[in-house]
Amino acid sequence: MNKCVAFAALALSASMACANGLDTLETFLKSTKSGRADFTQVVTPPAKAGQTTVRSKTSTGQFSFMRPTRFRFDYLKPFPQVIVADGQTLWLYDADLEQVTARKQAQALGSTPAALVATAADLSALQKEFSLEAQADADGLQWVQATPKNRESTIQSVRIGLRTDGAQVSLSKLEIFDAMGQRSVLSFERFEVNPANFGAAQFNFALPKGVSVIRQ
Repeated sequence: MNKCVAFAALALSASMACANGLDTLETFLKSTKSGRADFTQVVTPPAKAGQTTVRSKTSTGQFSFMRPTRFRFDYLKPFPQVIVADGQTLWLYDADLEQVTARKQAQALGSTPAALVATAADLSALQKEFSLEAQADADGLQWVQATPKNRESTIQSVRIGLRTDGAQVSLSKLEIFDAMGQRSVLSFERFEVNPANFGAAQFNFALPKGVSVIRQ
């Protein structure tokens, strides 16, 4: 194979990979109306001057969502914490601080990782908030990188790793890089696509007794 033909073959292969990655994300957004999974989150801060090693923090819990306006993260270990979007309000409950923060959901989401996987209805809706670029397949997953269009976003970029099983697509990883250089990787296991007996009531947030509430 001469160099020109080889280059053309590589270019074609790359373009096919890009199309596949974006097509897979489109399939996920359109076909997965709800879902739930266990997750592990590993947060790694940026190295400071002179540091040779950086200590990461690991959390575990459960994630669920129902398009187009509801999702929740229930952190179980090492500290209980709940993040719930009920369609109107985004609630953040920190059990250790005995404190709840409430924000209007429409203002709080926008260019966030939750908008990528839980609230967007299709690719065109997602592209209003993010620039999307398919990346090479790796680790048995198809990858898409999303960069917020809002320059004031606290998120620098998000990599979405999707797993295909026949016609079904599930979320496997999110790699989040924030504006301060922190990296957060969420790995999802036992992902259920459109689970039965799943309703909006599961995303209601009941204020625990005795907590202080901060409304923003």
